[in-house]
Amino acid sequence: MEIAGKKAIVVGGASGFGKATAEALAKGGAAVAILDRPQSKGKEVAEAIGGTFHEVDVTDFEGTEKVLNEAIEALGGLHIAVTTAGGGTGERTISKEGPHSLESFRKGIDLNLIGTFNISRLAAWAMSKNDPVDDEAEERGVIINTASIAAFEGQIGQVAYTASKAAIAGMCLTMARDLGSLGIRVLAIAPSLFATGLTEGIPDDFAKVLTKDAAFPKRLGRPEEYAKLAVAIVENAMLNGQCLRLDGGQRFAPK
Repeated sequence: MEIAGKKAIVVGGASGFGKATAEALAKGGAAVAILDRPQSKGKEVAEAIGGTFHEVDVTDFEGTEKVLNEAIEALGGLHIAVTTAGGGTGERTISKEGPHSLESFRKGIDLNLIGTFNISRLAAWAMSKNDPVDDEAEERGVIINTASIAAFEGQIGQVAYTASKAAIAGMCLTMARDLGSLGIRVLAIAPSLFATGLTEGIPDDFAKVLTKDAAFPKRLGRPEEYAKLAVAIVENAMLNGQCLRLDGGQRFAPK
């Protein structure tokens, strides 16, 4: 799918992976709507790329549907959806204080998994109404979600985060099969440690310790490298139904 002239939403587009992807899509000629938290810098980012900003809390599922529909209506349609919102806290299955909090586990699942699926299902519905962008391929849209290499090598204390990210990776193929007849592709990107959020701006020496088990390069990934893969996914119709690792050959140790 050519990016120029397409309509895109980027959830979590105020910073990190989302910001870099929103900028790349806008540079490629797409109209971009950024969805992020009210306290984020989403408005500034949107203004810088000539896009629009919409406040959202992805754990407010009904509210997200309303905001997403408003964003799609303002764009005049939807061809590309990228979800990067997420997070998690560290907690072991059991500790000296007792078993893992069920409430915190649910919060992690709601934020990462349910929030991602909610946006994916709504985006797919909007895309299903598109005319094919390519008469030969009959493609109507592409959905890109964000997993993590923790989905495959979850570390100690990451059980909720790992479960949610593994589910995001796991639903790619099924969702792609569900939507294949409509010409809608679904993929996920599984990054390793990137210079986003808490790891942004950490000293190089510390970054080298965190990435010592990577093959090459032994450094934190850059948000622009995520964005480059997202752009490649949009442009290559044969990429579908899989979770792509973006990790420099890194495999997480147990802790």
